[in-house]
Amino acid sequence: MKFFYVYILQSKKWLQRFYSGFTENLNKRLAHHNDGCCEFTRPFRPWKIKIAVAFSDRNQALEFERYLKTGAGRAFARKRL
Repeated sequence: MKFFYVYILQSKKWLQRFYSGFTENLNKRLAHHNDGCCEFTRPFRPWKIKIAVAFSDRNQALEFERYLKTGAGRAFARKRL
């Protein structure tokens, strides 16, 4: 079975800095962020995975990622995740 992941990263240096995203390969994506390949996350390296949620449905994963990037989603993540 194939899984799709929605993740929240936390900067190891700036503990109040978070980034949420979507991927099909969690370890490869974390390495990509830590290698500096993403413009937004580059200044806050290194990153660690705070939470990852696996979905079997790609569309559900993408919807959850979009939600986490909203104000309500960020508030939910801070309070519940």
